[in-house]
Amino acid sequence: MASDPGMPILVVDDFPTMVRILRNLLKQLGFEDVDDAADGESALQLLRARRHGLVISDWNMVPMTGFELLGHIRADAELCETPFIMVTAESSTANVLAARKAGASNYIVKPFNAATLRSKIEATCGAFA
Repeated sequence: MASDPGMPILVVDDFPTMVRILRNLLKQLGFEDVDDAADGESALQLLRARRHGLVISDWNMVPMTGFELLGHIRADAELCETPFIMVTAESSTANVLAARKAGASNYIVKPFNAATLRSKIEATCGAFA
């Protein structure tokens, strides 16, 4: 499977600066169709309204964390196959294992750059078309 630069990507983060950084990095990588949500609840609404090829979500948000969002996505028959990359400043092995066990496709520790994001997207969705 190859990553499609035209696929819609949903970025979920409660810090507008991080959303802007991710949008810019994705644009550098050729991804132009990027939606964003400030929390898990808003993200679920967007995911149910439009199919996305990838979700990139922060772990720590309120009222619904990225970890809880991942659980909702994996439990939803319509969304359960959506590739999901968890982003967090938490690099503990326990957190990485918890995210994997919950169904995260991949995991990125902040801070990161375009090359790291590219490698995680390729590992999750395949090489860029």
